[in-house]
Amino acid sequence: MSEEVGNVPATKDQAKIVYLLYMVGLLFGITGIIGVVMAYINKGDAPEWLKTHYQFQIRTFWIGAIYIFLGSILSLVIIGWFVLLFWAVWLIIRSLKGMKALELEKPIENPTGWFF
Repeated sequence: MSEEVGNVPATKDQAKIVYLLYMVGLLFGITGIIGVVMAYINKGDAPEWLKTHYQFQIRTFWIGAIYIFLGSILSLVIIGWFVLLFWAVWLIIRSLKGMKALELEKPIENPTGWFF
């Protein structure tokens, strides 16, 4: 018997791994980059409801990069540390919100939003 090897459709488990990589990225930054690469790769093969999760994850990465950049620059004056703290809390809330919707197999309601 021969099995055809081709594009394997994206699953919710792969999307869950991306959320987990983002949260681990708070300690080890490289995992966030791995997560966004996975989101870009899996986005095309996903069903519509799952595509909203990948879009949400990609935007989470890039918006988070903006928060990190601004927080790093502003850390020279104390407010930057608060921006970085906000980013960490924001990332955790978005990841948990995404995982909850993922477990229920529901799409993200506003995948293009900036906040929670």
